[in-house]
This record gives sequence, C-alpha cells and structure tokens, in this order.
Amino acid sequence: MTEVTNEQQPLSLLQAIWEARYRTPARFVALIALLLPWTTTGLTFALIPWLIAFAFLDLRAFPRSLLRPVCLLPIALVVLAALGTLWSEAPWPERIHAIGPAAKLLVIPLLIYQFERWPYGNWVFSAFLASCALLMLYSFAVAIDPGLSLKPYLSRGPYKVESGIAVRNYIDQSQEFALCAIALLYPAVTLFRQGRVRIAALFVLLAIGFLANMMFVVVSRTALVTLPLLLVVFALLHLRRRAALVAVGAMVLAAVLLWTVSPHLRATIGKFQGDYEMSVQEKKVSGMGSRLEYWRKSLGFIADAPLTGHGTGAIRGLFASVAVDAEVDPLRGEIVSNPHNQTLSVAVQWGAVGVLVLYALWFAHLLMFRGEGLACWIGMLVVVQNMLSSLLNTHLFDFTAGWIYVLGVGVAGGMALGEKRGRSAATTDGVRLRQTPGGSPK
Repeated sequence: MTEVTNEQQPLSLLQAIWEARYRTPARFVALIALLLPWTTTGLTFALIPWLIAFAFLDLRAFPRSLLRPVCLLPIALVVLAALGTLWSEAPWPERIHAIGPAAKLLVIPLLIYQFERWPYGNWVFSAFLASCALLMLYSFAVAIDPGLSLKPYLSRGPYKVESGIAVRNYIDQSQEFALCAIALLYPAVTLFRQGRVRIAALFVLLAIGFLANMMFVVVSRTALVTLPLLLVVFALLHLRRRAALVAVGAMVLAAVLLWTVSPHLRATIGKFQGDYEMSVQEKKVSGMGSRLEYWRKSLGFIADAPLTGHGTGAIRGLFASVAVDAEVDPLRGEIVSNPHNQTLSVAVQWGAVGVLVLYALWFAHLLMFRGEGLACWIGMLVVVQNMLSSLLNTHLFDFTAGWIYVLGVGVAGGMALGEKRGRSAATTDGVRLRQTPGGSPK
C-alpha cells in the first residue's frame, strides 16, 4: 500500500506542474490588470513573462483561431498602420513611432485564444477591480491631502486644481472608475435576484464609491458624457421595462441632486460652454474649443486624401503645414499629432480603408458579446465605452484606455466564446445521446 502511494506521489506532482502551465499565463495577465491603473512601465515589463508563458500553451489550434474576424480585424488594422508608412511623408522615426499605438491590438487574438480554452478570466477582472478600488480610496486621501499624490509635480506644490489625482491624469482615472462602477451593476442585480443580498450590497457600495469620487473629487468631461449612456445601455439590456423606466427616473433625480450638492460637478460641466466661448470669441486654446479646431482641420486633410489617407504618422506634419503664427492666433497655431477623435485619426492616416477596418473591428467585437453572463456584459461594456469615448479622444490608441480595451475584449471575448462553445458541445452530445438506441452513445 505504501509502495503504491510512493509511486503515485511523483505522478501527481508532475501532473500539478503540467496543469500549472495553464494557470501561469492567467496569473501574469491578472498582474497586468493589477498594474494598469498605476503604472505604464510595470505593465510593459509584465507583458514579457506572460508572452513566455503563453508560448508553452497548446498552440496547435492557434493559426486557425486567427482567421476569425474578431482576431483578424485587430491584426488588419496593425498591418494597415505598418503599410501606411510606405506612402507617408513624415520622417521615418515618426512613421515607426506611430505604429506603436495600434500595435497593442495584436495582443487581443492571443488573449482570446488563451481564455477561450483555459477559463481563468475572473482572476483578471478581480485584479483590475481591486486595483481600481485601492486607487479610488487613495484618490479620496489625495483630495484631502494633495501631498500624498504620487505625481511629482503635485507632491512638491503648489498644488493644482485636480488634487484628487494620485497617479497619471484625471481622464484615465475617470475612464477606469466609470467602467468599474457600471460593470458592478450586473453582478449586483444578479446576486440580488439570487437572494445573496449582502454580497450584492457590497458591490453596490463599491459602485457608489467610484461614482462619488467622480462627482465630488475629479472627473473628466468624456466620462460625464459617456456615463449616462452606459447606464441606459445597462437598463435596456438587463432590466425589465418597468424596472428600466424606474432606473432612468432615478438616474435623472440623482443627476439633479448631484448638480445641487456638487460644486465640482457644476464647474466641470460649465467648462463646455466656457471653453467654447474662450476659443470662438478670444481665439484662445481650450479643451473643447481646440477639439473643434482639430476636427475642422482634420476634415480638410481627409478631403485631400479620402481613400488611403496621408500615411502613418502624418498628422503632426499636416497640422504644421496649416498652422498660423501662434502669437497672433494661439488656437489656429497649435501643432498636434492627435485630433482627439478616433475616426478622424484613422481617416487622416489611412483614409476610408482604415475607417472601414476600424468600424468592422468594433462591430465584430460587439457581436462577440451577444448573450448573457458576466463576460458578455463586461466585454460589451468595454467596447461601447471605447466607441463613445473615442468621439472625444483616440482611446483605442491611447495607452491606458487602449489597454483596457485590449484586456477587456481579449479576456471577456475568450471567456464568452468558450462558454458558447461549451454550450454548443453539450447540445451536440445531448442530441447524439437521444439518437443512440438505448440512450447511450455509440
């Protein structure tokens, strides 16, 4: 009896090591999600061990997996960016550098393949949520004492207005908090329907914390525009008609109440009108006013090369070619490499061909998340948020928002496809079982 146990012990140890090779890549992806709200350098270094661990997975079906639209379209956009360097008139360093923002999309097919077959995606979601929750608490602390900020220019003083920013900037922070707040609604409602009230209440409390931080500490105007629309999407998809109407009514009342009690919210919304007047009447640089000028010039660039665009990295040179003396007209004298609109950024560089690929990518990823379940909800939320926020930014190409899209679509997409494949296999086995005489498979 002892001899059998001794023989089985090495076997079980080897089996455990063999099975760990499927969990290890998921742990590294969870580490990436954990680091994303805090650091860019740490995330980049965490990618290396994940890629090494990914190489040890069973990759026999990987080439065939790449042929699906959800994987092929991100690759196509990166290939288009690489080919666009051939007809661009920008200096070669700028052309090569401009490929980088799109290159992160190559990670999506890898994540889809991994999490479609080895379902440890909840580790990634939990890591990102925990990291954002910690950042939210730290942001409240920084709002009370700006000296606690990890941003060097804030810790030395004098302190800037956005003293609730612990790391990076208020746009990235608002994007992360808005995503977490809305994503938590689905598990909260699901748990409440299952009678697990305490855990549901914990999720609701956490969502309120994210929203309170945005309403009373610091929030981007992009988040203010997209947040109500994301709430409407949730109500339409996951609530009954009467509950959805009640939710919309409650949202309106909450907005009125927040407008009354939050000076910070009123000031942020007031910047829309203030920026417009500053730019139109005084010709000064401002957030919204400058965007309108970028969009106007970008439309002119697109009209000059509508089919294939001006090439990768050409944006800055185009703005420089039409800039006036900045001392005479600061607004029209701005030279930028980002028109602050995802569609315009793609169209200026790669024309109608690039826009078709971009919209096909978004559409294919939306279709991937049809159905019920946490993975489908998170994936659809990530895609919709990116599409909406990309009206005012180039969030698919920006670092933080772009990596949120890559992780969200890759991990949630793999989980959703894996669940659908599992249900399809179970249905097929059930049909075969019923068709077999005696009720057992042949």
